[in-house]
Amino acid sequence: MRPYVLLIAVGVGLVAVAVVLGGRAAGIGGALAMVAQTAAVALLRPAMTASQPVFMGRWLGGMGIRALMLGILLAVSATHRDRLALLPAALGYLGVLLPLLFTETRFLR
Repeated sequence: MRPYVLLIAVGVGLVAVAVVLGGRAAGIGGALAMVAQTAAVALLRPAMTASQPVFMGRWLGGMGIRALMLGILLAVSATHRDRLALLPAALGYLGVLLPLLFTETRFLR
């Protein structure tokens, strides 16, 4: 449970930075990235010692979760431009997801 709390704490901090730098749309994108990364880590973590096919299947599932969340964010922001700006939302998503991806190995231990 502790790695998930730490992951969420780091994610909330990154979302706060995204809100300060990019506004509400960047915060929404960052929050979706944090949810996607947490779900991907939760999917992969139990399979860290499993066989390679099981591990790769869960790793690919995590990548699918991240891509699906990005697709949803882009679709909503492209169709509702008056409510959610496309560029800040996408940059907020990437600005939160990439640092969390770089620190993913810390949360998988």
